[in-house]
Amino acid sequence: MEIANQRVVYIHYTLTNDAGEVLDSSRDAEPLAYLHGGGNIIPGLENALTGKSAGDKLVVKVAPSEGYGERNEQLVQNVPRRAFQGVKDIQPGMSFTAQGSGGPMRVVVTRVAGDMVTVDGNHPLAGENLTFDVEVTEVRAATEEELSHGHVHGPGGHHH
Repeated sequence: MEIANQRVVYIHYTLTNDAGEVLDSSRDAEPLAYLHGGGNIIPGLENALTGKSAGDKLVVKVAPSEGYGERNEQLVQNVPRRAFQGVKDIQPGMSFTAQGSGGPMRVVVTRVAGDMVTVDGNHPLAGENLTFDVEVTEVRAATEEELSHGHVHGPGGHHH
């Protein structure tokens, strides 16, 4: 069965950056399961997998525009420490949910200087060229429940 919209796909992958550093991998775990065409994975990888079948192996290079987007310096802001009510020791690397113009967004503290805290709302991989070394392990039809929920259920997928 070929990968197409509304099919469940299982892949093993290793993700690296331009420096060859491994950023993520499923190789020592269950394969990643996703609903093709459901926006569950980045567009560049999903597009490259269309038409592939179980057993296919490929290397996919994904530019930022087809991955996690370009870095947006407007998402880096300095906010007063008092905005973090109830948090006593704010440190770089901590993440919080902030209310942005488009709704809730994840921000990461990148710097603390006196009463000011710098937060970054960019995805950690924004602006990065990504390389996926992928093996398709299974392709199957999605269940009605998976289609209505927009994601895969069971091993490698979502559990309710």
